[in-house]
Amino acid sequence: MNDVMTGFGGKQAWLAVAGDDPGAVLTALGLRDLGTVPWRDGLDLAHLTDDRVAVTPSLPGARGPWVLAVGRALMTPPDVVALSARLGAEVQFFATHRVTELHRWQRAESGDLLRAFGYVGQTGEVTSWFGEPDAAERAAGLPAELDEETSVLVAEGDVFRVAGAWSIDPTMLSGRAPGPLRLGATD
Repeated sequence: MNDVMTGFGGKQAWLAVAGDDPGAVLTALGLRDLGTVPWRDGLDLAHLTDDRVAVTPSLPGARGPWVLAVGRALMTPPDVVALSARLGAEVQFFATHRVTELHRWQRAESGDLLRAFGYVGQTGEVTSWFGEPDAAERAAGLPAELDEETSVLVAEGDVFRVAGAWSIDPTMLSGRAPGPLRLGATD
């Protein structure tokens, strides 16, 4: 199959799992394996349906290989702490939806939550704040600490920048695919 990678990101949620085992990611998420699909088809299904998740082959990223799992089904975030413990790997969650300006990210490793941030731009509310922001988050405009006086303004592009610093910016995926996507069903 001479497939090409297709970037994604807007109005989407995804996980980045350190390592190179897409099958383990499917299993850990409790997905029924529907087999392989071309990148464009898999990403379309993951974006347009509420019960499909596309899982990439291992991809090179920050600090090593990563497997991405993407789909609207992940807009309600899975338990990254439990997933990181089950997989014995770092697990990251990202979501962005430009209509409500919903922007979220979480990071867990070895069963410990390292960082969580959530923001709804429509209301200007920070919905989640755990741990200290790292350099990538500070570069995206987050303050070192959150208090009543601090205003926060985060945009969709900031989610992609943090994802790129931590693992992979999915909007930058292009070129020859290292393999097909695997499609999973939540039912």
